[in-house]
Amino acid sequence: MSDWKKGGKFLFTKTEEDIFTFEDFDEESQLIADTAAKFGEHQALPRKAEMVAESTRNKTNVEILRQAGELGLLMVEIPEEYGGLGLDLSTTMLVAESAAKEASFATTMMCHTGIGTLPILYFGTPEQKETYLPKLATGEWCGAYALTEAGYGSDALGAKTTAKLSEDGKHWILNGSKMFITNAGFADVYSVYAKIDGEDFSAFIVEADTPGLSTGNEEHKMGIKGSSTRELLLDEVKIPVDNLLGKKGKGHRVALNILNLGRLKLGFGSLGGCRETLKQCLQYSAERKQFGKTINSFQMIKKKLANMATEIFALESMGYRCSGDIDKGIAAIDVGHDDPTYMEKKVACLEEFAIEASIIKVSGSEAQARVVDEGVQLFGGYGFIEEYPVCGAYRDARIMRLFEGTNEINRMVIPGTIMRRAMKQQLDLMTPVMTLMGEIKAESIPKDPQAGALGREATAIDIMRRWATLGYGVPAQKAMADQKFMQKNQIILEQLADLSMDVYAAESAYLRTKKMISKDGEDTAQIPIKLTQVIVYEKLRTVMEIVRQICANCAASDEEFIKNTKAMHRLGYNYGLNTMALKEEIADHFIDRERYTLV
Repeated sequence: MSDWKKGGKFLFTKTEEDIFTFEDFDEESQLIADTAAKFGEHQALPRKAEMVAESTRNKTNVEILRQAGELGLLMVEIPEEYGGLGLDLSTTMLVAESAAKEASFATTMMCHTGIGTLPILYFGTPEQKETYLPKLATGEWCGAYALTEAGYGSDALGAKTTAKLSEDGKHWILNGSKMFITNAGFADVYSVYAKIDGEDFSAFIVEADTPGLSTGNEEHKMGIKGSSTRELLLDEVKIPVDNLLGKKGKGHRVALNILNLGRLKLGFGSLGGCRETLKQCLQYSAERKQFGKTINSFQMIKKKLANMATEIFALESMGYRCSGDIDKGIAAIDVGHDDPTYMEKKVACLEEFAIEASIIKVSGSEAQARVVDEGVQLFGGYGFIEEYPVCGAYRDARIMRLFEGTNEINRMVIPGTIMRRAMKQQLDLMTPVMTLMGEIKAESIPKDPQAGALGREATAIDIMRRWATLGYGVPAQKAMADQKFMQKNQIILEQLADLSMDVYAAESAYLRTKKMISKDGEDTAQIPIKLTQVIVYEKLRTVMEIVRQICANCAASDEEFIKNTKAMHRLGYNYGLNTMALKEEIADHFIDRERYTLV
């Protein structure tokens, strides 16, 4: 097994190698990101009213999308031979994060560059790529993704839309409908999912001007009101037989792998939204006065600002770690781009990190929910007024927990994939479980702080990983005796997902900060150190409580729970941390700079 194949291993195995971090971007990537940020601020934000107005929404989105294309923001991941820049996934995500200044257009752009373009990029034939990618790269054409159906939201593979081969064998004929389709008001090409003869779930490329294809009215949404969301109707839609995307009956591979990328990109969109909200809160709290002082001088306001910054640092660390790991896998592919197996191997890289992609999606969307909620609270009554952007941000953020598979579905994906890999021996769970049982019996768990900066945090993460091993080991034993145990206990799956996200966040922040210390010295990493201390301390406490709940939920008797309690007692690790003082220092740093920056 190649060393890049480590999806999910962070839970049970100590990560020894460097991870990719935000600080590793080169000047070219930073320049593209700066262009994306300025574009979002100067082109998208000022035209929000035009996007919200139904009479100008589609025209405005298309105009701004084409402007983004002219600046090269839509072609980052598309190979050079198809008119793109051919840059890595991490740079693609950096652009997605940086451009996320206005939520409606960010939705349009991320749909276009992500799930609207990537099915063709990853699964298209050379002819399909040649036909569509150059137009998608420039924004001449806009892409969309048509998977969801009424009654088959999370159960997407149960779709009722059908495809049948015409009598002359030259066309596919599609019938059915899709709902909640982003960009449907102006898209030029769709990736549509249907069952051939009602059985073989497959993907198809469908151009918008094909006879029989139409759209419903714009949906009136809670948020992202400036984006287009419509129903897509297919009535005897006849497309060339060559427009099959991928292989017959393999549409699930297209759908699920593109959703993995969509989930990752959505997490970065949430990261950009969090940055924007923090910036607004820092600026407002520096101007708003109460009791003769600016409100950013009050400790509870500082706590809110520090919590927002902590959410951003953790999410940023996780996100670029994940995209960097995928990039390492892609770089390790042992055949050239023209080799027919190249894209299959690239898709394997995406599949390897499906766990982490779901983690980024859930963590990002829920971090953004907390950040915008605290943003409204910080603005007080003004936060409830449309004139202030945090009001719209609060509504806009709500969709992120529903997009690209609900967070409930993603919480099933995370532990479900881990357990499945463990059962197939693709992920070693039992060796760590047996090692842990031996350590617990011998009372030999190392709890002394490790050497150097963040020594306590290093020990805490090692302890956290042992708690995770116990948390997965207990239900895994139950699943061995009852194959339907996990299926019948979704709450345990939910708890395992939360446990996994907390460990990934803590370790990612720690590894990033250790890398910064190693490169530039401890003195220059004081804010990352403080942020990491808070993250690790808070995640450790959460992980221990989750595992206690898992053990209680798995116990068939009091005796069984008492046995597990003894193990947890020996795993206990508590250390004091003055988070109040740390958060005040963190807040002061960002208050001085009025934006999120670590330097």
